[in-house]
Amino acid sequence: MKVAYFVHDLEDAAVRRRVRMLRAGGCEVAVLGFRRAAAPVDQVEGVPATDLGRTHNARLAQRAAAVAVNLLKAGRLKAQVAGADVVLARNLECLALAAWARELHAPGASLVYECLDIHRTLLGAGFASRSLRAVERGLLARCAQVIVSSPAFVERYFAPRQDCRAPVLLIENKVLADVAAPARPDPDAASSGPPWRIGWFGMIRCRKSLDLLTRLVERGDGLIEVVIRGRPSYDVLSDFDAVIARTPGLRFGGPYRPEALPDLYRGVHFTWAVDYFEEGLNSSWLLPNRLYEGGLNGVPAIALDEVETGRWLARRGAGVLISDPERELPAFFEGLTEPDYVRRRRATCAIPLSDLVADRADCRRLATSLGGAR
Repeated sequence: MKVAYFVHDLEDAAVRRRVRMLRAGGCEVAVLGFRRAAAPVDQVEGVPATDLGRTHNARLAQRAAAVAVNLLKAGRLKAQVAGADVVLARNLECLALAAWARELHAPGASLVYECLDIHRTLLGAGFASRSLRAVERGLLARCAQVIVSSPAFVERYFAPRQDCRAPVLLIENKVLADVAAPARPDPDAASSGPPWRIGWFGMIRCRKSLDLLTRLVERGDGLIEVVIRGRPSYDVLSDFDAVIARTPGLRFGGPYRPEALPDLYRGVHFTWAVDYFEEGLNSSWLLPNRLYEGGLNGVPAIALDEVETGRWLARRGAGVLISDPERELPAFFEGLTEPDYVRRRRATCAIPLSDLVADRADCRRLATSLGGAR
């Protein structure tokens, strides 16, 4: 089965994971997409990539223009799309382009929409938001399937707001182990505290989290350290470097490769799984990568109790669930003992491996589901 995969960012970790899943499931994959980086991208996980140009975070007008340019030039995508059984599109901007390329070059293919985030612009009450939702509804009517990473996206958005009738496939942001099952950590092997180290890994874009963690470190006076790794969104956190420089105990180690994650998590006691970036909306509905990565490595997550991440942890009896981090976390860390921490770590290590890891069987199920959508 051939899958033409249109993506919003050729270097996005979730895109790389999906390409690996498709190939492990037996699919032939053609990758076409935009990029955020300045340098062109010629391959994704060993698959040749068709670079559609550069787009930018937080600049929806520029991204819309880039899509429009590629719609006019969609004829040049024939070699990549012709003969596809499935045209898979990550995010709304790519769905519009993928739908048109399918009409031109693979009219018999099924169109599948992969939505792992609901952008705040889609959730507003203004003219632009209503217009975007109308465009999405029109495209959804042409989709044979929708892929989401959290059930809340369907419960809170696609079903009530978009009247989505297409079958939905839930694929959580689990750690991909398409070759061999990863080893679970020893529950009792963690380094002792204090200082208690919180790891904030991945996309660093939450202003409120940065401010909250800064105050927590300052108030803790050596009790708490925060280790940050990943890619900061400087369009949101323009003073990120300055905050790190002036705050002892707040450390930034730069980007990382996925294979470095076990070592990163071995160096911390807790995973920061609190997100206010789109508070009350997408941030309340998503299930982030770090939830699964931290769980696999035996690191308890700190999460808000009333959002989807907190509910996921509560069902498994794991994590540190709070409603008001500013008020509750200082007292939590001041009273935390080594035996208390070991109990929390053991609860995290008891989460079933299948809840945290996608294996080769999951890859085959994805391919089978896509084939069934035809």
